[in-house]
Amino acid sequence: MSPQLKLTMITLDCADPLALAAFYQQATGLEPHPKSDADFAALGRADGLFLGFQRVDDYRAPRWPDQSGPQQFHLDFTVEDLAEAEARLLELGAGKPEYQPGEGKWLVLTDPAGHPFCLVRG
Repeated sequence: MSPQLKLTMITLDCADPLALAAFYQQATGLEPHPKSDADFAALGRADGLFLGFQRVDDYRAPRWPDQSGPQQFHLDFTVEDLAEAEARLLELGAGKPEYQPGEGKWLVLTDPAGHPFCLVRG
């Protein structure tokens, strides 16, 4: 029998962990970890899942959809209203790439550090 793995953290590279954590905290409502600092910040929820942000010297942001600066991964978030979620996230500092392959089923945005993420209608 293979071991059962429990996902406990997803960590994103970035230039400014505290700023990126603040963006995702406002976007998701996750709670900031009390030991967050300029080199590593985290947000968590009661079930033990954390979203981490680590400072990387000479960070290079992904370039969606161009793979010359690969996206490496992306996060998907389910929302009830795509337009409402888009407006709120743009207000918080998200970007909206011109290329949108979802044909109205989902929307690609980028966080302030350039990581693409998707909003999917719930």
